[in-house]
Amino acid sequence: MVLDPQVKALLEQMEASDVPPMESLSPEQARAGFQSLNDSSTEELEPVGYLSNRVIPGPGGDLPIRIYTPEGTGPFPVLVFYHGGGWVIGDLDSHDNMCRSLTNLANTVVVSVDYRLAPEHKFPAAVDDCYTALRWVSEHPSELNIDSSHIAVGGDSAGGNLSTVVSYLTKQRGGPQLAYQLLLYPSTHISADTASHRENGEGYFLTTESMTYFRNHYLRTVEDAEDPLVSPYLIEDLSGLPPAMVVTAEYDPLRDEGEAYARRLKEAGVPVIAKRYDGMIHGFISMAEQLDKGKQALQDAAQALRSAFDE
Repeated sequence: MVLDPQVKALLEQMEASDVPPMESLSPEQARAGFQSLNDSSTEELEPVGYLSNRVIPGPGGDLPIRIYTPEGTGPFPVLVFYHGGGWVIGDLDSHDNMCRSLTNLANTVVVSVDYRLAPEHKFPAAVDDCYTALRWVSEHPSELNIDSSHIAVGGDSAGGNLSTVVSYLTKQRGGPQLAYQLLLYPSTHISADTASHRENGEGYFLTTESMTYFRNHYLRTVEDAEDPLVSPYLIEDLSGLPPAMVVTAEYDPLRDEGEAYARRLKEAGVPVIAKRYDGMIHGFISMAEQLDKGKQALQDAAQALRSAFDE
């Protein structure tokens, strides 16, 4: 399919803005640039029933989280959300409206996790923080007004990667029990060489150079790329993992590895919804303000969560 006209216009707008490429920036500069994009957004904040910021104990010290609660009395199901950004950029604010939308559309509490970023905190710091936050959520149902038998994890890009890894760790470590994993264009094989990498590695927002930039900051050594907690596609046995939705985008370098992971889940007997959005690029759900298919993907993801929580 051809590139979606709305995506084409957005890419042209990005090119005209003359923003320097990610790989030319320090992590601090990249984060500041990402933050400035959020600050300049004209998108209105979608209201939720209740929102609170707090800090919980983490492996490296205080671990910030943001809790979104829908209207109603509860107890609610809960989605523990891990933001994208290549393990280097992104925070609670960068994915605030995505979390607000999922809260309302899925009628679920969303707990967004501000895990430690690389290169200051390389692998496995983010993994440790994300698993710790999940355990904390599962152990505080009354405080959060949640039903601890209906817990999902989810995230986009690097956050999708962390969701797959955390799901695997719950199996390895005997809990918490998960009802679902929502994987939005996840990185599943950090050193993969796929057709979508070659076809979409330039000109479609996420580039080959920026992926290399993120990988080099996240990993301690070259050997880390083959660790299943970095590249979950390499996990030998995927059986017994929670049901999943895997979202991919046609013009995303990560498309093929996400779809390959979905196939492996199916082969292992895990119920999977695998949905490719034609004409879309990496990160399109974060661009839902400008992209109709981003809005549709949010609705589809919320419906998948609702169905999983109803079982």
